[in-house]
Amino acid sequence: MTVDLLLGLQWGDEGKGKIVDVLTSKYDIIARFQGGPNAGHTLEFDGIKHVLRTIPSGIFHKNSINIIGNGVVIDPVVFQKEIEGLEKFNIDIQSRLFISRKAHLILPTHRLLDAASEAAKGKAKIGSTLKGIGPTYMDKTGRNGLRVGDLELDDFKERYRNLADKHEAMIKFYDVAIQYNLAELEKEFFEAVTELKKLTFIDSEEYLYQAQKSGKSILAEGAQGSLLDVDFGTYPFVTSSNTTAAGACTGLGIAPNKIGEVYGIFKAYATRVGSGPFPTELFDEVGADMARIGNEFGSVTGRQRRCGWLDLVALKYAIRVNGVTQLMMMKGDVLSGFPTLQVCTAYDYQGTKIDHLPYNIEPENVTPVYTEFKGWQADLTGMTIYDELPSELKSYIEFIEKECEVPIKIVSVGPDRKQTIMK
Repeated sequence: MTVDLLLGLQWGDEGKGKIVDVLTSKYDIIARFQGGPNAGHTLEFDGIKHVLRTIPSGIFHKNSINIIGNGVVIDPVVFQKEIEGLEKFNIDIQSRLFISRKAHLILPTHRLLDAASEAAKGKAKIGSTLKGIGPTYMDKTGRNGLRVGDLELDDFKERYRNLADKHEAMIKFYDVAIQYNLAELEKEFFEAVTELKKLTFIDSEEYLYQAQKSGKSILAEGAQGSLLDVDFGTYPFVTSSNTTAAGACTGLGIAPNKIGEVYGIFKAYATRVGSGPFPTELFDEVGADMARIGNEFGSVTGRQRRCGWLDLVALKYAIRVNGVTQLMMMKGDVLSGFPTLQVCTAYDYQGTKIDHLPYNIEPENVTPVYTEFKGWQADLTGMTIYDELPSELKSYIEFIEKECEVPIKIVSVGPDRKQTIMK
C-alpha cells in the first residue's frame, strides 16, 4: 500500500486539521511527520471546537491509529495538557496513540533559549512562536538532542542535566534579560515525562513498514505550510523542519516510491502570521474585513494573521515542489460579499514580469500583477453540493484549476466537518 500525504501550500493555517478529520474515515493510520506544538490544527464538529498541537487529527475517529513520527518534536508539558483536554471525550488514548522513539524532546531550556534568541534579534526577529521548536531542531542536527527513546534509559536524568546546563550557558551568552525559575519548570517537565511514559513508544519506521505490507491505509499529516519549509520557504522567516512532501519521507521513514496521493490545501485567499515577506498583503479595509470575517487569529498563539489576495505564483511553486495531485480550497465562504476579487498571477520582479517564485520576494524586489474577478454575494455556509455554488465562485475555482493544472476536489464553506463540498 502507498502512503497519502496531506500538506499546507501557503504559510500555514490553511485548514489541514479539518480536512484530516474529514478524510480519516478512509484511513487506518494517521501519522504526523514534522513540527511540534507551534502547530494548531483546528477541528469543529457537533458544535465543539478542538485545537490539536501534537496529536494527529484522526484521534476523534474510533477506528484510526494515530502516530507521532520521528520528525516531530514533543514538549511533554504541552502534550500532557493536550491529553488532559481529550479526557472528557472518553478516547482510548493508550491503544490509539503511538509515539516514535526517535522523536525529539523539547526541554524547558529549549523554550528559554528560543525566547533569549528572539529577544537578542531586536527588530530583526523572525516571529518565532517561542515554543522551543528551533532550538530543539538545532540540537537534533547538532547531534546533542534527547529523544523519546532516551526516556527508557536509566541515565536519562543525567543526560538531561548535561544538556540543560549547556543551554543555560548559552542563554547567558545572549546577554538579554530573561526571567525564569528553572527548578519550577523542571518540576512540571518531569511530572509530564512520567505521564508520557505511560503511552506506547514504537519504532515507527518498522511499524509503518509492516502496516504498508499488510495493506493498511496511511495518511501522513503535515504541520505549518510549504512556504515555511526550512529549505523551500521564505527563509529565514520559516519554521525549522521540512514541511513539504520530502519531510514525510524523512519524518516517518517512508520510501519516496511509496508515496501515493498528495493532497494540497490552500485558502481562497492568503494569510501569514509573524514576520516575513507577503507580496499580496492588504493593508486596507479589505484586508481588515478578511481577518474579521475569517476569524484570522492563530489557534495556538492568538496572534492576528496578516491577510491578502490569493497568490498563484507562490501556490504553483508549492504544488510543484510537493508533487500535489489533488487540491482542496478552504474558506471560500469568507470571500462572500466582496464586490471584486484579485488573484496574483505574476510578479513584476525588478522591472521584469515573471511567473515563478524568485529567490527574494521582499517588497523592494516584487510587485504582484493581478487578474480581477467578479465577487459573489451568496452565503455559502449552508450549501452542500457543488451545483449550489454561485457561478462567480465556480469561475474562480475553474481559473485556479486551469492555472495550477491540478483539480480542486474539495471546497470548504465553513469550519464544521459537515460544511465540506466534494467536487
